[in-house]
Amino acid sequence: MPHKVTLIPGDGIGSEITAAVVRIIEASGVEIEWESFIAGAEALTRFGDPLPEPVLESIRHNKVALKGPLTTPVGSGFASVNVRLRKTLDLYANLRPVRNLPGLVTPFGDIDLVVVRENTEDLYSGLEHVVVPGVVESLKIITEKASTRIARFAFEYARREGRKKVTAVHKANIMKLSDGLFLDCFRKVAAEYPEIQADDKIIDNACMQLVMKPQQFDVLLLENLYGDIVSDLVAGLVGGLGICPGANIGELGSVFEAVHGSAPDIAGKNIANPTALLQSGVMMLRHLGEREAADLIARATIYTLSEKKVRTRDLGGTAHTTEYTEAIVASMKELSS
Repeated sequence: MPHKVTLIPGDGIGSEITAAVVRIIEASGVEIEWESFIAGAEALTRFGDPLPEPVLESIRHNKVALKGPLTTPVGSGFASVNVRLRKTLDLYANLRPVRNLPGLVTPFGDIDLVVVRENTEDLYSGLEHVVVPGVVESLKIITEKASTRIARFAFEYARREGRKKVTAVHKANIMKLSDGLFLDCFRKVAAEYPEIQADDKIIDNACMQLVMKPQQFDVLLLENLYGDIVSDLVAGLVGGLGICPGANIGELGSVFEAVHGSAPDIAGKNIANPTALLQSGVMMLRHLGEREAADLIARATIYTLSEKKVRTRDLGGTAHTTEYTEAIVASMKELSS
């Protein structure tokens, strides 16, 4: 039986990179029945809601989705569809593995770390209101339940994947109650996993250490806002958001996504890099139990980039999106023959 997967192409370059990833996954031989939906600004115009209920119903039913980038208006307009999706479906864990791809040289050496970000509360939730004209209050909500749940997710992931250390990142020296609660929950959960090293760092020091000696880190555990910032920082260590995957995981389902923006300035030009969404697709295939196909796509991507003949412009090449896509498909055929 084919897998049923909800597909949200997104906007901007979303449709182009999503088409590329679908093409590569189908070439791997995995049978997937895609249920495609629009979301974001186009959905707001057509249906009066940037995240229509049928999209949510499809994810609840299929338990898995692949999502391209969606634009979030800055300073006005509708609330982030990404945030709403995570909160509505309680996709409490944001998972972003970050590692070097062979053939892409960066100044930071070999990087292999994972960011685990709490996804449902903290300042990033956007709970804010006007107190009086000229004064706005934003609410930072940290709960024992969410902090314990995400800490356990991080340690279970570390145990399952053979990781050696989990580092909690916080600002408990200043926010003694909120970040203090997060840190306290982390330490209690850490005691249940004696085989895994546990430590913690203050957020500003952690950022400095990440650009000075990133190899000291293994799994990073962060609250929502810190995690959003740090996950982009570590992506920069390996070449940028254009190559890094991401997943939002919860008990009701999992959404695998490109972590970069919708890049409307290059939309429709057939020059976007689909690697980030493709790597997210690889994570999705492993989640579905299709490890052989996932490994083949991962090896073909590495092979294509290592050959240095076909790369998109952001990676120093001249290839169009479709050319890069077909090069990976050709590499898959070569590696599997």
